[in-house]
Amino acid sequence: MSPLRLPPLPTLREIIRLYGLRAEKQLAQNFILDLNLTDKIVKYAGKNLEGAYVCEVGPGPGGITRSILNRGASQVVVVEKDKRFMPSLQMLAEASEGRLQVFNDDILKFNMENIFPETVKKDWHGDLPDVHIIGNLPFNVSTPLIIRWLAAVSNHSGPFVYGRSRMLLTFQKEVAERLTAPPNHPQRSRPSVMAQHLCQVKHCFTIPGKACVPTPDVDIGVVHFTPLKEPLIKLPFHLVEKVVRSVFHFRQKYCRKGVEILFPYPMMKELTNEMFESSGVDPTRIAPSLSMEEINGLCLAYSAICDRIPGLIDYNYR
Repeated sequence: MSPLRLPPLPTLREIIRLYGLRAEKQLAQNFILDLNLTDKIVKYAGKNLEGAYVCEVGPGPGGITRSILNRGASQVVVVEKDKRFMPSLQMLAEASEGRLQVFNDDILKFNMENIFPETVKKDWHGDLPDVHIIGNLPFNVSTPLIIRWLAAVSNHSGPFVYGRSRMLLTFQKEVAERLTAPPNHPQRSRPSVMAQHLCQVKHCFTIPGKACVPTPDVDIGVVHFTPLKEPLIKLPFHLVEKVVRSVFHFRQKYCRKGVEILFPYPMMKELTNEMFESSGVDPTRIAPSLSMEEINGLCLAYSAICDRIPGLIDYNYR
């Protein structure tokens, strides 16, 4: 047995009984207790986690954590908001011989920029750092969290101060499909564009809801993100997000209607016409049909208008 594997431990079901744990529906928690399944999830983080640095989000009773440690990770940091899981995670930390650190904190507030040593950092345009973010995310935080992390990808902050750190995250199947949907796909949406212009995104596999405790009403998609060396749209995140959000606001209507809400009424028609003339995009297209190049053209046109009109970038529809 490899010295990096964990010693024999109580099963996850025994841990849950021992500490009286249960998933809280209001927190959208779902446990994955099958260690063969947690091993499969972790396998998609990379061919080999031996010597890697991993931050796990929302470990719960520690099923995925065990799989990460058993694959030989050098340092694992887990961030769990629910203090009920602290005793079971601390027991796992004691068994890990110093490789596991446990934080009782909210990942939306947790500073990830100093959790790993400086030596793991890589140049953004060089090799990938051996840093991974893994999480079986509660459904109620998965979308705001990935948007926040995509913003961090764009400015190389948070977990991306180490370089192009990879992410392996779970979402409701529908959200996973949105994140990976190409143009003209029924699920093509704002998250599709925001994720794919910054990362290589792959829907690895789907976990049946019945594999979780308690059983959710939906299946779960496992999605892997690898940040690109250069974004496909080379403009500030907030500007791109604003344009994309507006264009997809009226998802099945002409994209002109979405572009119009970028502008106050007195200048709406004139500047909307300028956006489409400058970008070369057909205003009668619907948002899901637009290619990344066409969305890039709209963003560039909007950026040029904002440069010319002070304060326009701060205008928000409604």
